[in-house]
Amino acid sequence: MLAIGPLLFCQSKQTIIRPDFKKYFDGCGVEGAIAIYDYKKQQWILSDTINTSQQTLPASTFKIINMLIALEAEIISDENYTVKWPGKTDTAKYGYRPDIYHDISVKNAFEVSAGWAFVELAKKIDKSVYKRYLTQCGYGNAELSEPGIDFWNFGPLGISPIGQVEFLKKFYDGKLPFSKRNLDIVKRVMITEHSQNYTIRSKTGWTMADQINTGWWVGYLEKQNEIYFFATRLLQNRKNNRPDFSECRKKITRSVMKDLKIM
Repeated sequence: MLAIGPLLFCQSKQTIIRPDFKKYFDGCGVEGAIAIYDYKKQQWILSDTINTSQQTLPASTFKIINMLIALEAEIISDENYTVKWPGKTDTAKYGYRPDIYHDISVKNAFEVSAGWAFVELAKKIDKSVYKRYLTQCGYGNAELSEPGIDFWNFGPLGISPIGQVEFLKKFYDGKLPFSKRNLDIVKRVMITEHSQNYTIRSKTGWTMADQINTGWWVGYLEKQNEIYFFATRLLQNRKNNRPDFSECRKKITRSVMKDLKIM
């Protein structure tokens, strides 16, 4: 292993460890980790080796695979499928967001992270179907023993930042058990930023299970012939709540990408 300033470069695995990225998490008052994969160089860039491998709940980042499963199982026809508002939701679990309490398209539900809509879809998908797809996709630990419907926000299901990136790489390459049509639909829905210089396809996530704020931003950035996959996760004891927790998911990721001259 060769040390280069703040970097640790593992030549055998083409992995760069950047412990200096910790300063961005410290600045937000959170524990955290970021995993980036440079598709062209086939190179990993990690904030550390332990936290990037730790599995935690995926929260709303699960909407990526959830939408794929709903499409493949023909629960929805496409991204314009309308999910009917059931009339109520658990605001203690999901927060009070009256602007999303109405009939909504799957595309819009994905964009504004209307959790209730994906809960309604999940009610129509047997756990055995989820188990089969999660296993085939190699998605985290595929642990679905949580009795509640919202098993991506509560329970033992877990995925690591590295696992998120591995899943996104297979998603990009079409190496998942879903049709090209369905993969393309989700890729379109995932576009969160588009400019002359780059396109970002991504999803955020946030769960408050077990009195821990678990926040995510996962996705990939495309520019010219370069692609960078990323997964940033923040962990914060809810006793130490800060109002900037939500924005820190993207703020930290952008700071790292600027350091790496990706953005």
